[in-house]
Amino acid sequence: MDSRSLVSALELARANGARQPNESAEYRRARQALLAEEIELRRHIERVAEQRRALPPGGEVTKDYRFQGPDGEVSLEDLFGDKQTLVIYSYMFGPKRERPCPMCTSMLSALDGEVPDISQQTAFAVVARSPIGRLLAFKKERGWHHLPLYSDLTDEYSRDYRALSKEDSDDAAYNVFTRRDGKVRHFWSEEMGPETADPGQDPRGAPDFMPLWTVLDTTPEGRPATWYPKLSYEAER
Repeated sequence: MDSRSLVSALELARANGARQPNESAEYRRARQALLAEEIELRRHIERVAEQRRALPPGGEVTKDYRFQGPDGEVSLEDLFGDKQTLVIYSYMFGPKRERPCPMCTSMLSALDGEVPDISQQTAFAVVARSPIGRLLAFKKERGWHHLPLYSDLTDEYSRDYRALSKEDSDDAAYNVFTRRDGKVRHFWSEEMGPETADPGQDPRGAPDFMPLWTVLDTTPEGRPATWYPKLSYEAER
C-alpha cells in the first residue's frame, strides 16, 4: 500500500453520509473525527500485515515433533495436510491443570465456528499438553464442533515454541509455519507480553485474536479493568 497515493483520512471521513436518528451536531462532529482515526487504524493494520508478510524466511524446523490426534500419532508436517501454511495455537490445558484456561477457552470457542473457513486457506491446529482423551472430552463438554485438537506427546514442541515456561507452567502461544521447497520453517509468532505492555493495560498483543475484546471495545464501558471470562457463569445467576 503506497501511502503517497492515499486520500487523507479527514477527506474520506467528510464523504461519509451516515447519520443516526436524533443525533446532535456535537455527536456528529465527534463521530466524524473518530471516523478519521478509524480509517487511519485500518491503514495501519494493513501496513503491519504487509510488513509481516514480507518477513524473510524464519528458522527451519529440524526436530521431529510428534502429536497425538483423534486418529493416532502425527508429525508437525502431517498437520499441514494439503496446505503450505500451518497455524498452531497452544492451549493452556496441561496435565497439571484441573480445568483449562478460561481466556484460551473463550477465544477458541469463537474460533470453533471459523475453522471451516480458515481451513480453506491455511491448516489450523490446537495443541495442548493434556492427553488427547482429556482434550476430546472437554471439546464435547464445551460443544465445539470443528477445532482440531492434538496432544503434545513429549512437551518438546511446547517448550521450543514458547508454550511452556522454564518452571513447566503452561502459556498460550500462536505460531505460524510454512512449507516451501521441501522445508518447514517458522514464519511468525506473537512476541508481545508484559515487557511490551503500556502502563495501565493488560499485556495483550496485536493483532488481538479475542473477539470478546473487539466487541467490548465498541461499547461505552470498554474492556473492564479487572474482569476476565470464565468457563461458566452458572454460580453467578
